[in-house]
Amino acid sequence: MKRYLAIDIGASSGRHILGSVVDGKITLEEVYRFENGQVRKDGHDCWDIEALVASVKAGIDAGLALAAERGDTVESIGIDTWGVDFVLLDGRGELVSDAVAYRDARTAGADAEIEASVLSFADLYARAGIQKTSFNTIYQLWALKKEHPEQLAKAAHFLMVPEYLNYRLTGNIVHEYTDSSTTSLLDAAKKDWDYDLIAKLGLPTGLFGKLEMPGATVGAYKGVKVVLPALHDTGSAYLAVPARDDRAVYLSSGTWSLLGVENERAITTPESCAANFTNEGGAWGRYRYLKNIMGSWIIQSIRRELNGVSYVEGKGRDATEAALRAIGDYEPGRKYSFDDLEQAARAAAGYATTVDVNAQGFLNPASMVGEVLAEAAKSGAAPKTVGELMQCVYRSLAKGYADAIANLSRITGKAYTSVNIVGGGSKDRYLNELTAEATGLEVFTGPTEGTAIGNLIVQMIVGGEFADLAEARRAIVR
Repeated sequence: MKRYLAIDIGASSGRHILGSVVDGKITLEEVYRFENGQVRKDGHDCWDIEALVASVKAGIDAGLALAAERGDTVESIGIDTWGVDFVLLDGRGELVSDAVAYRDARTAGADAEIEASVLSFADLYARAGIQKTSFNTIYQLWALKKEHPEQLAKAAHFLMVPEYLNYRLTGNIVHEYTDSSTTSLLDAAKKDWDYDLIAKLGLPTGLFGKLEMPGATVGAYKGVKVVLPALHDTGSAYLAVPARDDRAVYLSSGTWSLLGVENERAITTPESCAANFTNEGGAWGRYRYLKNIMGSWIIQSIRRELNGVSYVEGKGRDATEAALRAIGDYEPGRKYSFDDLEQAARAAAGYATTVDVNAQGFLNPASMVGEVLAEAAKSGAAPKTVGELMQCVYRSLAKGYADAIANLSRITGKAYTSVNIVGGGSKDRYLNELTAEATGLEVFTGPTEGTAIGNLIVQMIVGGEFADLAEARRAIVR
């Protein structure tokens, strides 16, 4: 049997999934899983990039061994990860920068500095079509130029995180469109680097090489072809949405909630800029027109704090302990599951205070519990129990989705009829219920492994299993 290996890496974990097509249906089998997270290095929150490389290779070995044991063949391998983060390589192919994580604080004030000295955000949006978030690659590079100009001086190549992982597998440097579009350095209409903008920013234009579309071959690892899926995980997730019609809103639900639609053209109007929607590149030249919403990161962070674990070890412990003392029924030493938190939220359904889940303070706070308490106190009564805390977060996320859909409808002129939720968050039944209630729309959920499936179907189209995306999506429905 022909198999395809998808490697899907998120902010907290990664997984290797073997996929195949049997009787017109896509089958999945997880063969390896590993943890991912940030480490504190030289004053910054960074990804342990070498640990990621080792985990990617270990999972591939596990997948190849399992396939060989069964007499199957692995046709190709594809990697997807989050966007915006990068590394720099010198002319010998060696790292000259750390893989600083997007939640790091180094970009503080970078947007204002660029707007004061290079171009306004309105002009940047008209060119790149990418929403403003403090961690956009353009702001990370600006911060790097100020702090470590010597790294840029030594650099010969700029690689997004999944491009670096591909390089470590194959020895080949190949740049991919969907992930590169998250940098704010692409011309949205031309679907290529905006070299004029890059030069205006004082960045070396030679770092940014030719872009390839999903489906291109990177090289080979242990005799198996390495293929570009949509390297940006949201790009892969959107491919897996089995939408019923063009009135469906897509919601990729995980650490981030990415809510939007697919378009054939970028929307870079002042109205779209004001609503802070983004036009990220999609497979086969599509655009993912969407809104970044903080997502289950808030829930994950609260659970870690309730269970006595900091997101970055040693960071925020005092702030967390102080915040937890304000939660009347918090039980120190108890290990709270996600189900515990959902049930507590349901029991506190009468608590009505909501917060803006896109507030900057939720990006990387010293204490997520403390941040929710502080924001809730601004607009109502701060939560006093675990249930009220979680009800506030759940209800606020659903409200964030409803507000984004209202803006989406206004900008596109379409009345949407359903929300199609894919990814790990699609399993959260309470959040799904509140989303249906807040939006007034029908909610469809699944597939849960949407990102991995989107990764796989690009490989399967390249491998001849499906003629095109439409045929692959029919297989997803089946």
